Amino acid sequence: MILGMSNVLSVQPASPAQAAAHYAARLSFETDVSDVHADLEAGVPGLVVVDSRSDVAWRQGHLPGAIHLPTSEVATRAADLIPGGAVVVTYCWGPGCNGSTRAALEFARLGHPVKEMIGGYEYWVREGFPVLTAAGLTRRPVDALTALEAGASCGC
Repeated sequence: MILGMSNVLSVQPASPAQAAAHYAARLSFETDVSDVHADLEAGVPGLVVVDSRSDVAWRQGHLPGAIHLPTSEVATRAADLIPGGAVVVTYCWGPGCNGSTRAALEFARLGHPVKEMIGGYEYWVREGFPVLTAAGLTRRPVDALTALEAGASCGC
């Protein structure tokens, strides 16, 4: 295919140095559900996971060990709930929702180191990780379009 006819190459790729800086920056802002799950299971100290959804959404189910702090309340309640020096990981519904981005912005404005959990609650559930509801701890089957069978690692 001629270079000028390529959709992929209609804009030239960044230099390797620019690409490395870009992807390193992305990883400093984001984490994924598998990494959050692994760290929660390992009991990594200094990590606080914050569910930024509404009360109704929280009751529907949330990550075990998460703190419930709706985005609109971060500025007024974070000092009472988040230990100094903790790294905050925010999540909301899923990729179609920017609530966790808004919450992460509020935490950053308050001086907290923060990352956003990409995929949110949706991908946590779809990957078969446990959620806590009023009925107790539960899991849904793994969605084969988002993860391998439970216990298997994608190797990434």
